[in-house]
Amino acid sequence: MNALTDVLTVLAVFLLLTGPALVGLAHERRIDRRLRGPRAQKSSSRSTVPSTATWYADGRRSKKLVSS
Repeated sequence: MNALTDVLTVLAVFLLLTGPALVGLAHERRIDRRLRGPRAQKSSSRSTVPSTATWYADGRRSKKLVSS
């Protein structure tokens, strides 16, 4: 009976220490899934659209060429 109590005590301490970390991890994964949105679940068969950063950089390059 003493061994069972020891095992349960160690298990309870382990859950107390790891519980908040596991809850935080689940919360972070939920936020990541929400930020990715439904596009991440679709197949990648359609053509990709350049990101805003790429579009902005291309625009800046073309303006530099025109102005020089």
